[in-house]
Amino acid sequence: MDKINILIVDDRPENIIALEALLQRDDINIISTTRPNDALRIAWENDIAIALVDVQMPEMDGFELVRILKSNPKTKDILVIFVTAISTDTEFALMGYQSGAVDYLFMPLNPFVTAAKVDAFIRFTQTQRDLKNKNQELLDAQDKLIKAKELAEQGKRIKENFLANMSHEIRTPINGIIGITKLLRLTDLNEEQEEMVSLLDVSSNALLGVINDILDLSKIESGKFKIVRAATQVRSICKDVVNILKIKAKDKGIALLLEISNEVPDTVIADSLRLNQILMNLVSNAIKFTIEGSVTLKVDVKDRTETDCLIKFSVIDTGIGIAKENIDKIFETFEQAEDSTTLKFGGTGLGLSIVKQLAALKNGVLEVSSEEFKGSTFSFSNRYELPEIKITPPVLPVGDDLKQLEGLKVLVAEDNAINQFLILRILKSWKIDADMVENGQEAIDHLTAKDYNIILMDTFMPVMNGLEAIKLIRGGIVPGKEHIPIITFSAAVMESDRETAIKAGANDILSKPFDVKLLHRKIADLCMVH
Repeated sequence: MDKINILIVDDRPENIIALEALLQRDDINIISTTRPNDALRIAWENDIAIALVDVQMPEMDGFELVRILKSNPKTKDILVIFVTAISTDTEFALMGYQSGAVDYLFMPLNPFVTAAKVDAFIRFTQTQRDLKNKNQELLDAQDKLIKAKELAEQGKRIKENFLANMSHEIRTPINGIIGITKLLRLTDLNEEQEEMVSLLDVSSNALLGVINDILDLSKIESGKFKIVRAATQVRSICKDVVNILKIKAKDKGIALLLEISNEVPDTVIADSLRLNQILMNLVSNAIKFTIEGSVTLKVDVKDRTETDCLIKFSVIDTGIGIAKENIDKIFETFEQAEDSTTLKFGGTGLGLSIVKQLAALKNGVLEVSSEEFKGSTFSFSNRYELPEIKITPPVLPVGDDLKQLEGLKVLVAEDNAINQFLILRILKSWKIDADMVENGQEAIDHLTAKDYNIILMDTFMPVMNGLEAIKLIRGGIVPGKEHIPIITFSAAVMESDRETAIKAGANDILSKPFDVKLLHRKIADLCMVH
C-alpha cells in the first residue's frame, strides 16, 4: 500500500520536531514547513492526505491558510487538524471548523490522544482511497463492458450483413440450378440424362439445406427467430415428413416407418413449420447414420387435459449409435460424435444443434438414448394447446397443372442471366407477356413507356437496386402508376429483409429459390385473376 503524505505547518521548528516524533510510523510520509506560503506550494505539488496546521503564524494564520486550501479543487479534500495552545473556547473552535478543519489538537500535546486521532484519520483516508480505487476500477470495467458491447453489436451487424450478402450470392445461382433442373424434367430425357438431372437436383437441394441451416442458426443466436403458433395438423406433418424422406431411406435399403397413436389429436396449436423442421432433421439424421435395419417415427400422447396435451415424437433407428461420452457433443454447433463420422457419413453438424435450439424456443424437451453399434432414440416432447373448435383442413388442389394467365403483362427486373432465362420460361408457360430488364432504373424507364399489370423486382441489382426503384415508383416518379402491384425476389432470408421490402412499398416478397406454384398464386391474387 502506498504511504500517506502528512503535512505539518508550524512556525516553531521545535513543535514540528515534537509532532514528527509522535507520528513516526512506516505507513506515512511526513513533509514539514515553517512557512504557510511554502505549505500552499507543497500541497499543490504533493498528494497530501492530512495537514496538521498551527493556528497562529506570522505570515498567515492557520484559518486563512485552510480557507485557501479548501477553495482550491486540487487541495480541497485534505483533512486539516488545527494544532493550538491559545484557546479551547467553543467560539474559537467553531471558527476553525467553519474554515474547513476536521479536528483540533491542543498544546501541550497528549501523545496518546495525538497518536489516536491521527491514526483514526489515517485509517479513514486509507478507506476513502480504497473506495476511490474500487470506484475507478468499476468505472474502468464499465467502460470496457460498454466497448465490448459496442464491438459485439458491430460484430453482430457485420455478421448479419455478411450472411445477407452471402445468402444472396449463393441462393441466387442455386435458384437458377433448381429451376432449370425442373424445366429439364419437363423435356424428353433418356435414362442417363434423367439420372444426371436427379443427381443435380439432389446436390443443389443438399447445398440449399446447408445454407438454410446456417441462416436458421444465425437467426436463433441473434434472437430474431420467431415461433408462430396456429392450428396445425400433426398427423399430416408426420406423414409428409415420412413421405418426403422415404426415397432417401429406400436408396439406402432401410425401412422408414410411421407409428401414430390413436390418442394423438388431429389438430393442435403449434408452429407447423418449426415442428416439421425438427422432425425432418431428426428423421434425416437417423437415416444418414443407419446402414441397415429401420428408422421409425413414433408419436404418442403422454398426458392430456381438456385444454392441452403433451405429445412425444420419438425417432428410433438401428444405426451406428453414439458412445456415452459423445452424447452431449453431438448437440454442439459444427460437431459430430467423432471426427471419423464426418469423413464416413458427411454433413455439417448443424442439424441436431438447430433441433436443440428450436426445442428450447418451443419450450419443449429434447432427449436422447443410445447404445453404440445398436441404435439411437431421439425424442422431442412438447405441450400443445388444443383448439376450441374443430378445424377442417383446407382441401388443396392436386396436380402440377396451373391455370393460364393469358393477357397479363409483367415487367421483370432481374440481373442474373440464369434467373432471367428461368423466370421468362415459367411466365411464358402461363401465356404471360413478359418484358425483362436488368436493374431498377431500366424498370422505371419501361414502366414509363408501357403499361403492366404487375412488376417482379429482384432486390439486389446494379445501377439501382429493387428497393430504391420501388420507393421511387411509390413516390410517383411515373405518374398514375404509383399503385402497381410489386413482388420482390430476394435471396436474403432474414426477417428484417421482408420488413424492409414491405416498408419500401412491395406488396409481397418471394425468397429464392421460389416455389413456382406460390409465384403463380401471388401473381393471380395481386392481379385479381381467379
